[in-house]
Amino acid sequence: MRVLIVEDERRLAEALGQIMAEQRYQADVVYDGADGLDYGLTGQYDVIILDVMLPKLDGFEVASRLRHAHVSTPILMLTARDEMPDKIAGLDHGADDYMTKPFDIGELLARVRALTRRQGEVIGEHPLAGDLPLELSTRCLRCGSKSVRLGFKEFDVLRQLMVHPRSVVPKEDIIARVWGLESDAEDNNVEVYISFLRKKLLFLESTVGIGTVRKVGYYLEVPVS
Repeated sequence: MRVLIVEDERRLAEALGQIMAEQRYQADVVYDGADGLDYGLTGQYDVIILDVMLPKLDGFEVASRLRHAHVSTPILMLTARDEMPDKIAGLDHGADDYMTKPFDIGELLARVRALTRRQGEVIGEHPLAGDLPLELSTRCLRCGSKSVRLGFKEFDVLRQLMVHPRSVVPKEDIIARVWGLESDAEDNNVEVYISFLRKKLLFLESTVGIGTVRKVGYYLEVPVS
């Protein structure tokens, strides 16, 4: 899992980064709202932990701009404020959950897990990318009158790409989510299954393709309607 931490209290930010690393999460830490917005706009994170009181842009503005840009990454707001109007403002600006400092680490991790479970459900039973619906229950990929059943690893790789269409999914993220953090899988394992998927997209005659960012990862090439 990949987490973005946006917190200007450096000791707290670094402590959160360490806690995430101990949970085997990949964490990026930034210290102001402008950087938080830039990182968040990549759409590559499973959850964003966002402080409210930040230099350059406050957390409310960051959340609002992310949602305006159609970034659906779950946002957990952290703040010293505990007044109900502030909590309502955070949720109204696009946050999914809200915690007041000081907070219990166990509760924070539980809320992060809950938010990522919700994110996994966002794409629904029939995720769609362009002309390409994927049936989760049967692992069938369809385009027009044609269909093909995906193998388990093909299905898992494609599902990761469909969660964040048009966003680059790093190879290491695919390995962690499909093969597991303790696996010996390497970049070439991902490349093999991307090749399998590309052949199936050609067979289906879909307008959707799989793009490559060299030495980084892959993304779905979905035509703009």
